[in-house]
Amino acid sequence: MALLNILNYPDKRLNKVAKPVAVVDDRIRKLVADMAETMYAAPGVGLAATQVDVHERVIVIDVSDTHDQLMVFINPEIVWASEVKKEWEEGCLSVPGIYDFVERPDKVRVKALNEKGETFELDCDDLLAVCIQHEMDHLAGHVFVEYLSSLKQTRIRGKMKKLEKAL
Repeated sequence: MALLNILNYPDKRLNKVAKPVAVVDDRIRKLVADMAETMYAAPGVGLAATQVDVHERVIVIDVSDTHDQLMVFINPEIVWASEVKKEWEEGCLSVPGIYDFVERPDKVRVKALNEKGETFELDCDDLLAVCIQHEMDHLAGHVFVEYLSSLKQTRIRGKMKKLEKAL
């Protein structure tokens, strides 16, 4: 396993749309393992392949308190979303140190493949529902700050550029 480099907003590569995974093979399983190691080391609760400059539809998530319940979503799609929406404070490994509120459906059902290539569906609520929607936004080429006002986006871009120069 290896730690991967996480792209930082406003890197244009974060706006690339991820392509579906054609076959779940050892290459994808290695990507999943590397992404999980990277997510845990960051530390974070979710990571999309787009964030590590791999533009394929792969997500890893672990919202457990113990950080030992890794979930893998390959080619995820939301097949149902509740009409009820809720605001959650979100952060992102690609936008370190920035947190803000985003309104999203409170519950979703996601269909995906696991790391064995098996199809599954999962009903998600609370933090898991927010996380899966947040990570799926990455696969569509979107970062959560794009839900914020243009003034907030400009400020965040400025902060991120200063952070990049300091590194």
